[in-house]
Amino acid sequence: MNILNKIKKANLVGRGGGCFPVAIKWEMVKKAVGDKKYVICNASEGEPGVKKDGYILENFGEKVIDGMKIAIDFLSDNSTTPSPSLPKEGISGYIFINHEYYKKLGRKLNKIIADDKKYNIELFIKPDGSGYIGGEETSILNAVEGKRVEPRLRPPFPTTNGLWSCPTLINNVETFYNVSLVADNEYKENRFYTISGDCLSAGVYELSDNWTIEKILRETNNYPEFGFFVQVGGDASGEILNSKQLDKLAGGAGSITIFNAKKHRSEELFKKWIGFFINESCGQCTPCREGVFRLEKIINSNNIDWKLIEELLNNLDEVSFCGLGSVVSIPIRSYRKNVMGL
Repeated sequence: MNILNKIKKANLVGRGGGCFPVAIKWEMVKKAVGDKKYVICNASEGEPGVKKDGYILENFGEKVIDGMKIAIDFLSDNSTTPSPSLPKEGISGYIFINHEYYKKLGRKLNKIIADDKKYNIELFIKPDGSGYIGGEETSILNAVEGKRVEPRLRPPFPTTNGLWSCPTLINNVETFYNVSLVADNEYKENRFYTISGDCLSAGVYELSDNWTIEKILRETNNYPEFGFFVQVGGDASGEILNSKQLDKLAGGAGSITIFNAKKHRSEELFKKWIGFFINESCGQCTPCREGVFRLEKIINSNNIDWKLIEELLNNLDEVSFCGLGSVVSIPIRSYRKNVMGL
């Protein structure tokens, strides 16, 4: 069975948060016309509260790079498409890695890469100051090309017009790790979860991908004995759920942050979330740049106008240029609904 059929059978989805089917993306890049193609492993991990990619690189770096090699081999073999054959040297790979992980793991990863000279793979350090938005896939393309680190207008998509306008396959660290497991018949339908916050056993866990949030917390000895709520999917853009709503899967980036309900005031959380987005906005589009600025002013005022906040959140949802602006509303609205009952 070839690797694409194995990926389809395993129902692999991207683990960067979007959960896009891996096989579909690989097929898109495979079929795209281009004398040069690229494979990028996204190891930027800029969402607060998400630490799984760093854990995987540290403990399973060989598997991640093996997954990239499998992708390069797949794109190099054009036996199933009418386009001309591409040698391995026609496909280059980059690990787009944040500075913290590079300092800790750069030497180790470079050694793994150097041990097999058949593949042209190199580390590219995420530029300083590019922050959360620097991990958006088209922002990565701009960074590698030496341009301003900000999202591109889509379409066209990276699968056909990516790095230097060439077809480009972008998957995150956990996705390439899973591809390697699938290729070796070792994939067990698990995924990685980052658990943090007001808990006893914070850390990264590899568990079944169909466990509920409640089961994950109980099995890892992290289910609180006090009143609590959780944020799922990241400490900035994640959804807030109360303790009666834990029968759901932990989707997205697979993080669960626990909050002691008595320790955390709503105003402080709103300020924290909005402060993050105002610091991380690239400033490219007016709705996000001005919208989060106005939200910060309102939240810090003596009389919070929630009707105006809702209007601003609606605007961010509908017309923001990229995903950062469109997720600002998620923690705020879900907290008010699920914790405050508004």
